[in-house]
Amino acid sequence: MRTFAALLANTAVANISTMFMWFGLTFWIYLETRNVLSTALIGAALMIFIALSSMFFGTLIDRFRKKPVMVWGTGIALAVFIADALFFFAMGEDAISDLSRPWFWIFAVVMLAGAVVEQLRGIAMSTAVTLLVPEEKHANANGAVGAVDGVSMLVTSVFSGLAVGYLGMGWTLVIGVTAVALAFAHLLTLRIDEPEVVGSGEAPTGWVDIRGGWRAVRAAEGLLFLVIFTTLNNFVGGVFMALMDPYGLELMTVQQWGFAFAFASTGFIVGGIVVSRTGLGANPTRTMLVLGAATGAVGMVFALRESLWLYIIGIWVYMALVPAIEAAEQTVIQKVVPYRQQGRVFGFAKTIEAAAAPVTSLAIGPIAEFLVIPRLRTPEGQAQWSWLLGEGDARGIALIFVGAGLVTVILGLGALLLPQYRVISRQYARADSSPDA
Repeated sequence: MRTFAALLANTAVANISTMFMWFGLTFWIYLETRNVLSTALIGAALMIFIALSSMFFGTLIDRFRKKPVMVWGTGIALAVFIADALFFFAMGEDAISDLSRPWFWIFAVVMLAGAVVEQLRGIAMSTAVTLLVPEEKHANANGAVGAVDGVSMLVTSVFSGLAVGYLGMGWTLVIGVTAVALAFAHLLTLRIDEPEVVGSGEAPTGWVDIRGGWRAVRAAEGLLFLVIFTTLNNFVGGVFMALMDPYGLELMTVQQWGFAFAFASTGFIVGGIVVSRTGLGANPTRTMLVLGAATGAVGMVFALRESLWLYIIGIWVYMALVPAIEAAEQTVIQKVVPYRQQGRVFGFAKTIEAAAAPVTSLAIGPIAEFLVIPRLRTPEGQAQWSWLLGEGDARGIALIFVGAGLVTVILGLGALLLPQYRVISRQYARADSSPDA
């Protein structure tokens, strides 16, 4: 547990550093362009990169020991971020912020590459829970990981807003790269005792073992249902990914939004702490579906009026529910999938689930920018929807939030009625701890 705590702290620093630069990029480009489509494209591109790389990452994790994989990932990410910072300073901030020229897109894609490589740490941490934590404490450990993610969001939202607002994008890059370098140096000092990577059973075939991941998912009866539900939920989550920052920046300055999002992020911390203390109950799948529906209900409400406090409190509640939903899926996989296959299963799930959000984000960006937002700013559009949404300049985004939340409620409650839900619940209840863990 001491090793797990040290690894978790190191992962927190690495995540904070990466998210600090990523939030900075998102805030900076929206302030430079005031274009919802640009932030939607950036968010969608990140999820596409994650989807394309997650199966490869999962295969690496099953093929090699966890610490070397983490070291490689953090080292490569550090090199990419350094190269991107040098490119930014060489081209100049004015040239980078011009969307009509290729320099911004080169800068953004290179930063995306570094952020995606750092995602390797997330998959590795999910398997490290199985390696380092007793099975009966998996839900608690996953909750602790969620709490750390919340701390990362809190710290980065505050300091990214302050850094971009007061120091500019250049200093944001310098601070972020320095923090990644410190995390990399600390990771080299950690010792993780791990047995042979594949002690028995089928070894990964090839460097992207999609077939092995698919077979492992299908071998656990009902697990595919869990992955499909999360994928459908992520389709809707892409709406919030694309529009949450633009809506917040319409209500306040970037510095204020940084602090507001930081407060909202404490919900993620509280939710993670609650899971780490209490677990997820006897049936994590039921917990996941019920709370998934609850996030949809909250998403329908937090923008009904153009109110700063309604939005912030709504996001707080939304984020407080997310750690339990994420921990539930991880806990089920850690129990019903053998340890030697977990990297590929987590990679397979991440590939499918991450592919959903960018599809929605890429679709919702143009729809919001060119159809819904202009319509809701006309007198006719405001009159048509004011009974539900009130009045204000951001009512178009609010309408999209309401629709996305309603779909999420239907998905969560509808899934509870399916026979596949009962199958995975029984599978979890009768599964023993993975003997090779």
